[in-house]
Amino acid sequence: MNMEFDEIRPHHDEELPQIYEELIADPAFQQVASAVFPEVPFEALAQKMRTCKTKLEFQKAFCYTILKRFAKDTTQGVTLDLTAQTDKTSAYTYISNHRDIILDSGFLSVELIDKGMDTVEIAIGDNLLIYPWIKKFVRVNKSFIVQRALTMRQMLESSGRMSRYMHHTIKDKNQSIWIAQREGRAKDSNDRTQESVLKMLAMGGEGDIIDRLIEMNILPLAISYEYDPCDYLKAQEFQLKRNIPDYKKTQEDDLKNMQTGLFGPKGRVHFQVASCINEELDG
Repeated sequence: MNMEFDEIRPHHDEELPQIYEELIADPAFQQVASAVFPEVPFEALAQKMRTCKTKLEFQKAFCYTILKRFAKDTTQGVTLDLTAQTDKTSAYTYISNHRDIILDSGFLSVELIDKGMDTVEIAIGDNLLIYPWIKKFVRVNKSFIVQRALTMRQMLESSGRMSRYMHHTIKDKNQSIWIAQREGRAKDSNDRTQESVLKMLAMGGEGDIIDRLIEMNILPLAISYEYDPCDYLKAQEFQLKRNIPDYKKTQEDDLKNMQTGLFGPKGRVHFQVASCINEELDG
């Protein structure tokens, strides 16, 4: 078994029983789970967790239900157009603009389940893993970790490892991936793909740069929220970064953005998939 990716990969299915017990024993996780499912005793939730043998089973049993509730309560409908994705069985790298910390990838996976497809593995920054239970939970929820706040040399090594992991996931596991087109959400809605993201994707794989990007089966994905509940928070952060060059968000800021994004009104939400860019790259 390749151990290179152990620090960043989602948990393997055979690891889930131990992770479940660690989560169940964590008082902070107990508190959150009871708040999300107030009508269900925590021990009943724990027993249901233990019956989930795979990450997908866990997602369908818990995450799907939670996200469907958020969609019903805070949106006027979530839609996904996959017309341009003619092959529904191959693994793809969905690269999208980034609007909401949790719901971009969450709603995408819900819509894929509704269309009878597998969910995606999710790239998530380690700055969001504020508590130990969150890191365990997201790795059960098919997330892999993007390491931040590193030295230049560490960042190069980390980017290479993540790229190799993503190529392994697409090529060997036949598992689709979601990743944002830039680090963090676009605070001014200027959705330009960071070159560093494409350079990272081309660090893994085989052949020249074009061959390596083709191996990733890139599908551009546009995400639209009619209303952005975090608009005032993004504007505030954008202005602070202009006024204070070394300004950095706190963990409390991240939590407030996650909470506001989850519970705030979003109107209509739409995901539009474009055609795979392999032909354009190969041309």
